[in-house]
This record gives sequence, structure tokens and C-alpha cells, in this order.
Amino acid sequence: MTIQHSTDSVTVLTGMYAAEAAYMAAGGPGKADFAGMAPFFAPEVVLHQAEGLPYGGVWRGHAGVEACVRAMSETWEVFDFVRQEFLGTGPTVVVRTDVHARSRATGREIDFPILQTVAVVDGRITDVRPYYWDTAAIADACHR
Repeated sequence: MTIQHSTDSVTVLTGMYAAEAAYMAAGGPGKADFAGMAPFFAPEVVLHQAEGLPYGGVWRGHAGVEACVRAMSETWEVFDFVRQEFLGTGPTVVVRTDVHARSRATGREIDFPILQTVAVVDGRITDVRPYYWDTAAIADACHR
């Protein structure tokens, strides 16, 4: 996928998504080093996940982001970005992502969109807020 780097924020996000892909390809939580992703996040970063998800809650700091990625990895056997589009740029970037996922617990597959607002200050991500259209369907796919 070719993404136009129209702002510093988009460049930061593009780099972070590439680092995340490399981290997951290297084995992800417990196997790969989070150090490649850490520079993209401010030390005080806050990641807000919908409470109805298996990895729901507020995750803070580098340790929190890493713990959230671990929780997501424990939930999903597959979590592929099928398509990603940057809809707004500037200090707060809006990203629409189409996801294809397969639950580790049930083997069920599900396709869903995520709309995220991501705040970038001084070249680092400070706040991430993913919005899911149907958290109940996503949670249902993960429970037996």
C-alpha cells in the first residue's frame, strides 16, 4: 500500500504501523522487542479501547500500549488491516481501517471497520481513540 505523507502526523503514523507490522511479524508480545514501536509513542500516551471488548479499558504509557497489544494478540489469531485510509490530518489524524480478524478462542472470523482519532504532539502519538461500529459483534466472535 502506498500512502502519501502529507503531514508530519501521517508520517509518524505510517512509521508506527510499519513498526507494529514488523513487531508482529517477529512474533509479537513476549517474543519480539517493543523497542521498535516505542519511539512513536509519547511516554504519557493514553490508548482508549471500548469497554465491551476483551481488551477494553484505558491503557497508559509505553507499558500500557505493549500490554494492550499483548491482550489483542491473545484475543486474535489474525488481525489484518485490509484497507487503511487517512481521512484527516494535522495534530489529530483520523484513520479508517477495515479489519479482517480471527478469534483464537472460537476460530470465528469477522470483518469490521475501525475509525480512530490519533493525536500527535512533537512527532509522538499522545492519544489513541478507536471507535468500533459494533463492539457486541466483535466480542461475540471471541466468546464461545
